[in-house]
Amino acid sequence: MPSLKEIKTRIASVNSTRKITSAMKMVASSKLHHAQVMIENMLPYETLLEHILKTFLASEVDASSVFSVERKVKRVALVVYSSNSSLCGGFNANVIKLMQQVVDEYKHLGDGNVVVYPIGRKVAEKASKLGLRTEGEFSCLADKPNVKDCIALSKELGKRFVDGDIDKVELIYHHFKSAGSQILTRKTYLPIDLTSELNRDHERDLTSNVATREAQEYLKKKGKASSAHSAEEAKPLNDNFIVEPDMDTVLELLIPKFAHLMLYTALLDSNASEHAARMVAMQTATDNADELLRELNLQYNKSRQQAITNELLDIVGGSVNN
Repeated sequence: MPSLKEIKTRIASVNSTRKITSAMKMVASSKLHHAQVMIENMLPYETLLEHILKTFLASEVDASSVFSVERKVKRVALVVYSSNSSLCGGFNANVIKLMQQVVDEYKHLGDGNVVVYPIGRKVAEKASKLGLRTEGEFSCLADKPNVKDCIALSKELGKRFVDGDIDKVELIYHHFKSAGSQILTRKTYLPIDLTSELNRDHERDLTSNVATREAQEYLKKKGKASSAHSAEEAKPLNDNFIVEPDMDTVLELLIPKFAHLMLYTALLDSNASEHAARMVAMQTATDNADELLRELNLQYNKSRQQAITNELLDIVGGSVNN
C-alpha cells in the first residue's frame, strides 16, 4: 500500500492536471462559439449557391463547363484538413486514417500521382513521414481561416485541373453537425459532383455547444420535426432558368465563386469540429480527474485512519505492558 505522502503527492498532481484540462475546455468552448457564428453566417449563402449551380447544370442541356466534365483519372489531389495542435481526441487520427485509405485506393496510379495539400500541421507531418508528395504550406489556415488563402488555393487547383495536371480533386475533413457530432467526410471537389446535392446533410445545430447525451437526443427529435415541417412548406427551385447576359458568362462567374466557397466552408467546418472535439476531450479528461480524485481521497482517508488506529493500538499496548 502506498504511503500517505505518496498519495498526497499524487492528489496534488491530479489536481494540477485537472485545472489545466478545465481551463482548456473553457477556451475550446469559447473558440467553438466563434466558429459556430462564422458557419451560421456562411451556411445559408453556401447552401443556396450550391443548390442553384448544381440544379442549373443538371437541368440546362447547354450548361456545360470544363469543371463538370469527368475524365479518366491519372493524377489525384487530396485537400486534407487537420489541426495544428493535439489534445482533441481522435480528430487528427481519424482524418489521417481516412487519408491513408484514400491513398491506398489510388495506389494503382503510381508514385507521385497522388498529391496532398495539407491544411494543418498534423496532417503535413504525417504525410511527410509516409513519403507522400505534398504541395504548399497552409498551417496558418488551421488556426485562422482566411478567405484570400482559400481563393488562392482554389485558383491553383482549378488551373491545374484545366491544364490536365490533375484529373480529380477530393476534400477530406470533418463535417460539423453539432457540438457532440462531427462527421468525417470525403467529398469530390473537382469535377463538380451533381449528385451530391440529393444526398447532402442539411441538418445542423449551430446554436448550442452542449455535448451531453440528453441534449443530442433533444436535437435529433427537433431535427426530425423541423425537417418534416420544412418538407411540407418548402417549394422546389424553379428549373426553368432565364440566363443573362449569356450562358458562358454566368458559368464563368458562378463556378469559381462556388469553388472558392466550397474550400472555405470545409475549412470552417473543420475548424469548428476541432474546437468541439477538443472541448469534449477536455471535458472527459476533467471528469476522469474528478473520479480519480474521489478514489485517491478515499484511499488517503483509509490509510490515514489505519495509521491512527495503529498508533492507538501501540499506545494501548504500551500502557497495558506497563
